[in-house]
Amino acid sequence: MDKRDYYEVLGVSKTATEEEIKKAYRKLAIKWHPDKHATKPEAERKHAEDMFKEAAEAYDVLSNPDKRARYDQFGHAGGPQGFGGQGFDGFSTGGFTMEDIFAQFGDIFGGRFGGTGFGGATGGGGRPRKRRRRGSDVRITLKLSLEDIAKGVDKTLKIPVLVPDPNCKGTGAKDGTAFTTCQRCNGTGSILTQQQSLFGVHTAHVVCPDCEGEGKTISQRCTHCHGEGVIRSEETVSFHINPGVYNGMVLTMQGKGNAALNGGSNGDLLIVIEELPHPELIRDGNDVIYNLMLDIPTAVLGGSVEVPTLTGRARIKIAPGTQPGKVLRLRGKGIPDYNTKAAGDQLINVMVYMPERLTDDERQTFEAMKAKPNMNPSESTKKSIFSKLNHIFD
Repeated sequence: MDKRDYYEVLGVSKTATEEEIKKAYRKLAIKWHPDKHATKPEAERKHAEDMFKEAAEAYDVLSNPDKRARYDQFGHAGGPQGFGGQGFDGFSTGGFTMEDIFAQFGDIFGGRFGGTGFGGATGGGGRPRKRRRRGSDVRITLKLSLEDIAKGVDKTLKIPVLVPDPNCKGTGAKDGTAFTTCQRCNGTGSILTQQQSLFGVHTAHVVCPDCEGEGKTISQRCTHCHGEGVIRSEETVSFHINPGVYNGMVLTMQGKGNAALNGGSNGDLLIVIEELPHPELIRDGNDVIYNLMLDIPTAVLGGSVEVPTLTGRARIKIAPGTQPGKVLRLRGKGIPDYNTKAAGDQLINVMVYMPERLTDDERQTFEAMKAKPNMNPSESTKKSIFSKLNHIFD
């Protein structure tokens, strides 16, 4: 099933402001929130959950200026990677679980929801899940030549990251054992609260703010990491870059970023592609362009010339009477599309070199040629050339 347009999902225009997008998402989240459909039949609950996730995915993209710009340009492809789902080669742009949505966007409701996730609460006397700590993302820039982009490349890099401190096993407590029972929740990891929600007074267990659901607190901090549970280190990361990436594209390796403070899941490694300029070729989407300068005799008489390509040098034929501005095409010699793998072409723009200075002998040669009938264009030839030029500038 095709994904709906994110603007359509939120019911806003493509020129909507950040506040309008936020307001629209808040309205939909209230409408489809799981608490509101908890007593409905299973099919209705599932539909509400799907609509809730769809709204969250749309908000995640449209509330982020960078993601929104990519979406406006590429649609759901988001560039080659796509939004809200798994990408290629272990790279991804995310995807949502209900817990992710509650953790990431719950604050826009100002804590009004008890429910199944906002604020770490659960209804109906259930126990809340522990707050999921997450390490920060690490962003690096990867410089690639046009040849690497065309064929794909394997990379192994050393990345500076935060890793769990082995002295305390990532807990932040001395020797990983210096804990005491949380006094606020008596070791249960949760406390009972009453909140006034949109649906009346709601009694809920929420994650204990003192121990963050652990049921215990640190009694003596690790002196090596100062109680943070992480230290600076270098990790070796190997990955493959598929052909067709482009300048500014961001690839995500999940779980390869910084470790979370005092335990939790790692952040992601964000790989920003920087395309290095090629000394002879110019990229134009999936095509590459080469500007070929011919001498007058070769343009008139024809022959063969050597041109650079992304896979080495290639010899091409020049037909007699080749005109300046003619475009030659080497099919399949461009860059493969990241999604479809279909390769673009190499376009060769023909130019003819006109010497600025001539020797006496050269001048006499051209003077003699000037009087020849074939050296002057006919009216039909002029019309044909000017027609092509007008088409180019239209």
